[in-house]
Amino acid sequence: MVILYFLSKETLRFGELSRKLPKVTQANLTKNLKLLESHEMIRRKVYPQVPPKVEYSLTPMGEKFLPVI
Repeated sequence: MVILYFLSKETLRFGELSRKLPKVTQANLTKNLKLLESHEMIRRKVYPQVPPKVEYSLTPMGEKFLPVI
C-alpha cells in the first residue's frame, strides 16, 4: 500500500522509490513491484538507454484502489 501511496503523488524511478522506503530491501521492493504490475495496479515503463531507466506509475486500476488507502 505504501508503494501505491507514493506512486499516487508522482511517477517514480526504482531508485527514488528505494530512497522513500529505506527499510525495504531492493529484493523485496522488486518483488512487490512485480506483484503490483502483475495485478495491473502499476505500469512499468522501460526506456531503451544505457544505463537503463525504468519508471513506475499507477494504472487506472491502481487509481481506483486509492480510496482504500
